[in-house]
Amino acid sequence: MSVNRRSFLKSTGVVVATGLTSPLPAFIRGSKRPRLVAGLQTGDISQHEATIWAAAEGPARMIVEVSGSESFRKARRLEGPNLLVDSGFTGKLRVRDLPAGSDVHLRVTLEDLDDPIVESAPLVGRFRTAPDRPQDIRFLFSGDTAGQGWGIDQARGGMRIYETMRQRNPDFFIHCGDQIYADNPLPASIELADGSSWNNLVTPEKSKVAETLDEFRGNYQYNLLDPSVRRFQSEVAQLVQWDDHETVNNWYPGEVLEDDRYQVKSVDLLAARAKRAFHEWTPIDSHPDTPDRIHRSFSFGPLLEVFLLDLRSFRTPNASAAKGGGRVLGAAQLEWLSRSLRASRATWKVIASDMPLGLILPDHPAGFEGIANGEGPPRGREQEIAELLRTLKRDKVRNVVWVTADVHYAAAHHYRPERAQFTEFASCWEFVGGPLHAGTFGPNQLDPTFGPEVVFQKAAGETQNLPPSAGLQFFGEMSISAVDRTLRVTLIDIDGKPVFETILQPTEL
Repeated sequence: MSVNRRSFLKSTGVVVATGLTSPLPAFIRGSKRPRLVAGLQTGDISQHEATIWAAAEGPARMIVEVSGSESFRKARRLEGPNLLVDSGFTGKLRVRDLPAGSDVHLRVTLEDLDDPIVESAPLVGRFRTAPDRPQDIRFLFSGDTAGQGWGIDQARGGMRIYETMRQRNPDFFIHCGDQIYADNPLPASIELADGSSWNNLVTPEKSKVAETLDEFRGNYQYNLLDPSVRRFQSEVAQLVQWDDHETVNNWYPGEVLEDDRYQVKSVDLLAARAKRAFHEWTPIDSHPDTPDRIHRSFSFGPLLEVFLLDLRSFRTPNASAAKGGGRVLGAAQLEWLSRSLRASRATWKVIASDMPLGLILPDHPAGFEGIANGEGPPRGREQEIAELLRTLKRDKVRNVVWVTADVHYAAAHHYRPERAQFTEFASCWEFVGGPLHAGTFGPNQLDPTFGPEVVFQKAAGETQNLPPSAGLQFFGEMSISAVDRTLRVTLIDIDGKPVFETILQPTEL
C-alpha cells in the first residue's frame, strides 16, 4: 500500500481531548482549522522541565496546556513557537516550573496564524517529571526501528512492541539510536519462509534512500504513521540519541560514498541534513551553547543519572581503527563524560551508548564500525574507552551500567578485569536491547580486550534478518528501588515476556 504525504497527514488524524469545559470558537469553522498531525512527543525531562513536540499540516502557532489533573482544571496555558515550512512544520516548547516526580497532563492545540480565534482540535498526552528525592524509578531502553525492509504491516498489528512497552507504564524511555533507517527503502511486499507475505505500508520518502532534507523528514514521518508508536510517545517521555542509520550505514565524518543508489556522495552533507531532521522530529532539547549537540545527561534524583553518548559526530574513519588509531568519542566528549561521571552523586550511573563496548562489528573491506577491534591490548577507539574506565576506577566512581542496542538482538554482558587483556578497570555490566521493529541478527563475536562474558543472549542464530513476526524483538527495563537502591534489569520480548532478569546491588563508595 502506497501513501503520499497528504494522505499521511490525514491518516495520522486528531484525537479530541475529553473534559473540555467549553466548546472552542473554532469548532464552527472546521473547514479552515489547522490540523495537528503525527501525535505528540515529550522528551529531555528533568525535575521541573520537559520539552514538548508537535507537528502541523501547515503554518500555525503551537499552544501548550499543562495540568496536574486529567480534567485540565487550573491548566497553565503557554504560547509556543510558530510551526513553519523551514522546520517541516514541526516545533518544540520547553515547559518550565513543573512539579518534580509528578504526572503532568498535556494538551496541545494550534492557532491559525491568519485568525488566532481559529484553533485545531486538541491532542492530549501525559508524561512524568524526574524526581528530586528517593523514589522508585522504572525506565525502558532499546533501539532500531523500521530497518532491513520491515516496515508497517497493518494486518500484523504494525509496530506492536511500542504498545507492549506502553502497557508497562515506565517513567521514561531511552531510544539508543537507529530511530529510522534512512538508507533502507521499503519494498511493498516480502515473501516469508512460511509462504506468507509481509506487506509494507509505503510512502514516497520510504521508497528510496534519503538524500534531501524532506526525504530524511519523511523517514521520521513514516514511523509516526503507526498508531502504537504515536500512543506510546504521547504517554512516555523519551531521551533520544542517534547512530548510523539516521544517515547511512556505518558512516563517519568525511566519508565519500561508493553507492550507486546515492546521487549525493558527500556523507558530511547527508549527515548535516540527517541531524537537522533528527532535531526537528524528536523531542530533544537544544543545548544552550551547541544547538545540535546530542551528548548530554539527566538527573533523576539521588538514585539515578543518565548519560547519553554520541558515537557518530566525532569519530575518525572506520579504517583507522583497524590500523590501531582513531577515536569514537572525541576529546571534548570524553572529557565531559569523565568529568560528569566523577561529579555525579547518583547511586546508579547509566551510560546510554549507541554501540556496544565488546562486540566486534566489522566494516568491510578493511575497518571496524564499532569500538572493539579484536584481540589484544586497547588499540584504536578502544583507547578512549580504556582511558575512561581507568579514570572511573582511579576516582572510585561506582555503579556504572551501560545500555545499548545496534546489534539487533538481546544480551547481557559482564566485563571483568580478571578475564581482560586490559585490567585497569572495575567490573561493570552492559545490557543490549533491540530491535524494536527491524530484522533480528546475531550473535556477534566478543572482543576479549575488556574481559566480557556473555551471561545471556537471544539472537537470530543460523537464519539472519528474521522479521518482526518471528517474535525476536526486544527492549530492556530497569527498576531502581527507593528502599534498598537495588537495580533490577529485565530483558523483555515483543509479547511482554521476560527473557532474562538480574538484580544488581549498589556498591558503596
